[in-house]
Amino acid sequence: MARVQKSTDSSSLGEVVDRILDKGIVIDAWVKVSLVGIELITVEARVVVASVETYLKYAEAVGLTASAAAPA
Repeated sequence: MARVQKSTDSSSLGEVVDRILDKGIVIDAWVKVSLVGIELITVEARVVVASVETYLKYAEAVGLTASAAAPA
């Protein structure tokens, strides 16, 4: 499990963006609005922000790269 590091030092925007691209971040949201048992709106969203290298490591680890074979 990843350790959470707390720091009182201030970080520049560049350092924050660099850390997010290095480690990655996932925002997952699911919203359903119903009125009297009738579903009016359903919104599902998944936002992944990471460097290409980090995403490819993740995709390979969960088996997402197998379906995207290179053309012959």
